[in-house]
Order: sequence, then structure tokens, then C-alpha cells
Amino acid sequence: MIMITSTQNATIKDVKKLLMKKYRQKEGRMLIEGKNLLDAAKAHNLLESSFHLEPHPDYPKGTVLSDHVMRHLTKTKTPPRDAGVAKIPASQTAGKRVLILENVQDPGNVGTLLRSALAFGFDTVVFDESADPYAQKVMRSTQGAIFSLNILFDTVPGFKSAYPGHTLVGAHLDRDAKTYELPADPLALVLGNEGHGLKDSTIRSLDRTVYVQIQNIDSLNVAIAGSIIMHAFSGEKPLFG
Repeated sequence: MIMITSTQNATIKDVKKLLMKKYRQKEGRMLIEGKNLLDAAKAHNLLESSFHLEPHPDYPKGTVLSDHVMRHLTKTKTPPRDAGVAKIPASQTAGKRVLILENVQDPGNVGTLLRSALAFGFDTVVFDESADPYAQKVMRSTQGAIFSLNILFDTVPGFKSAYPGHTLVGAHLDRDAKTYELPADPLALVLGNEGHGLKDSTIRSLDRTVYVQIQNIDSLNVAIAGSIIMHAFSGEKPLFG
């Protein structure tokens, strides 16, 4: 197994570029960290290469990096034991259950919502000016779920024009909204920015809105609210089984 000890190595320089969005978009590749993400990428035939702090039996063709090179490559204080380069999955036609994220910026929220989407039967996630799903923090937060989802990049109006048959449902703090009313497929659930919610223009374009009843506080974190709504729309009842 090859070992790299210099940060000036050509391979390391090339891979590190993938920390930047413009290079990910140009090359259609991304840098992933952790054994879970490597295993998920490998299972989907998307893993191109792997890097490890020590030889790994599951990845006999991987490259061993010294601690400081792995830290340099991933830009983390505590370097992961395993990292790799994976192809960005090709986008497909939107499915029957779609999650649209409009200007959702927190990587942890985005990662949680992607995991919840997969858990509750939403097969497509549309990014409208939201955090890059292939950035390091988002990828780590998804724990591999991203490889099982269809990722699209579009605006809410663009999606509505391309998929007029989907019922557009928005999570909105509106007391007149219908709580837990299950629309028929195909549908698209739209979630808005952490601090400002949905754009006014988006609210006007919705077919309906939903509101999660809460007590003692003014609002829920977008990842929590979105997960609750997706569970409700999945038709999986009761909540505890």
C-alpha cells in the first residue's frame, strides 16, 4: 500500500481542490470523510479512491497518509481515519415524494433533513439557494444518506414549472394551515430559511400550507419541523411502534 507523507504531493493537491465548490462542480467529484461515507459510496459504485491513516483490510488499494497530510487534506483539527474521493451521483427525474430546501443554510440542518427524507420515503431533494449538499460538513451530517437520494438544483418556481403535477406544500407558521393533512402523491414539501422562513413569493405559489402544533415556544428548528412533517406525510402511524 502506498504511503504519502508530503502535503506537496500531486495527488493531495488535486484532491484538496475538491474542498472548493467550483472544483466539485467542474469535476463531478467530492471529498468524503469517515468509514460510513466510504462504505456508502462503495456500495453505490461511486468510490474512486480512498485514503487512510493505516492500511485498511476493506480497502486494500487505498493510500496511506501521514497524520499531518490527512489533516491538511481534510482541513480538520482531528483528522478522520479514512477519507476518499467519490463521484457525485447523476441527477434523475424527480420522484413522487420531494423535499425542497429554500435557502436552508446550516449544514447540520441540511444533513438531518436529508437523513429524515430517506427515512420517511422522500426520494428527491431539491436545493434552492441552500447549503451545498456536497460540502464536507453536510456530507458528514448525512452519514451516507445522500448516496441514496436524488439531488436536484432548482428554484421553487422552476420546480413548479417543470413538475406541475406535484402538490406544493409549504411549512409555514400560519394558524389557518392544515396540520397533518396528507396530500396525495406526487407532492413536494417546501421548507424555508432558519431565520426567515419561506419567501413571500413562495408562500403565494403554494397549493397548501402545513403547521405543526406546538406549545410553550414560538417555533421549531427547521430540521425538527421538517422531520415531523415528513413522518406525518409518510403515513407511518402510530409514531411509536
